[in-house]
Amino acid sequence: MKKILICGALAGLLALPVFGGEAEWFTDLPKAQAKAKAEKKLVLMDFTGSDWCPPCKALKKNVLSAPDFIGYAAKNLVLVEVDFPRHKAQPDGLKKANQALSGRFAIDSYPTVIVLNGEGKQLHKSVGYGGEDSKAFIAKLEKLKN
Repeated sequence: MKKILICGALAGLLALPVFGGEAEWFTDLPKAQAKAKAEKKLVLMDFTGSDWCPPCKALKKNVLSAPDFIGYAAKNLVLVEVDFPRHKAQPDGLKKANQALSGRFAIDSYPTVIVLNGEGKQLHKSVGYGGEDSKAFIAKLEKLKN
């Protein structure tokens, strides 16, 4: 019985990165693009106001933190967070880089999700969050892969 409990506990710990973990988010688009190109993945950029924007928080909670999205992202996406917080500190270099990306992609509302291929070509842009679940979000991303 003791061996079964130990094996069960180990199996649970090994499953954490897949089922209970978090996705890896970059803040540097050129590094993310290089990784996406090398791994033949898409780049998903989330322009967010992480600490003040209710729809941004809902998108993160309902989609971007969902276990099925995290699993999908690990296999198919390189994730980039472009954050514009109001209450948490951010390094000046990151603020400037995020402002430059905001201008480059004509961001005027949060959240905005942009999907790029590994070459940096924009494949999709969606503004706002309409309440879709992670399965619907993943289905949209799947269509972009073709």
